[in-house]
Amino acid sequence: MTELTVPVPGIDPAAAVYNATLDRREDATESLASFWVRFEGDPTPFEPGQYMTIGVMVDGKLVQRPYSVASPPSRAGDDGYEFYVRLVQGGTFTPILWQLPVGHGMRMIGPKGKFMLRPDDDRTHVFISSGTGNAPFISMMRQLLIDRRPRPAIMLNGVSHAHELGYRDLLEGWQASGEYPVTFVPTVSRPNDPLNASWMGRTGRVETILGPVLDEMGLSPANSIAYICGNPDMIVSAEETLLGRGYPEDQVHKELYWPKGKEPRGVAGAADIAAEMDAIEANADQ
Repeated sequence: MTELTVPVPGIDPAAAVYNATLDRREDATESLASFWVRFEGDPTPFEPGQYMTIGVMVDGKLVQRPYSVASPPSRAGDDGYEFYVRLVQGGTFTPILWQLPVGHGMRMIGPKGKFMLRPDDDRTHVFISSGTGNAPFISMMRQLLIDRRPRPAIMLNGVSHAHELGYRDLLEGWQASGEYPVTFVPTVSRPNDPLNASWMGRTGRVETILGPVLDEMGLSPANSIAYICGNPDMIVSAEETLLGRGYPEDQVHKELYWPKGKEPRGVAGAADIAAEMDAIEANADQ
């Protein structure tokens, strides 16, 4: 771990409320990165799919946001808690997070959230996500592998540009090796953008490919269960597709950043709320 040597103006490097440390960081793109935060003491147990709230003191005020944990619970003591985050220019928290050097103190509380796997369900799990909404599913699958009880899964993830596909190498590796019984189905929503010139996969928003994917893979309410996380508009549309195909409401589980048409208040609501709260319009096509 790199020691903190240069303080960031306005950000308190050693506030009394800090109980954790930014332990590691890996940048995927200029605006997407994974951050590992570790408690100073013993790790706090959580269930895959839940979120933690992280923050720092800035000019005397605690600035914090909740994010889904992407790492498995059983690794929290060794690796800390992994968060997959999008940088939002002009946002409230992410520009601060991007300035923090490894070794900086942080405040972390939690876990919260009820977006968790139903117990003892061996049906095919259809994981539907946009942007960084795939993080809780990664936590779920990682822990299931550790427990040696992987559940068959179809992972749909929609992004604007192919280079934004988070955990792509991990998912494609699992699929190719058979280590985890997952089929990875990525899609990009801006196929004509020059940044996607080399993309040969599916195109369109993730909710628009959901129906065709269900048909191609022979998935129905009798043999599958659905989990949705990401953009509120995507969640509403994907849920409508599933309910229209006969999926009971208790077979469609969703992580809402906040209900469609409602303004978010405080930090209640959800995984990775920060990026969506600050830039929902910017990501509306995912």
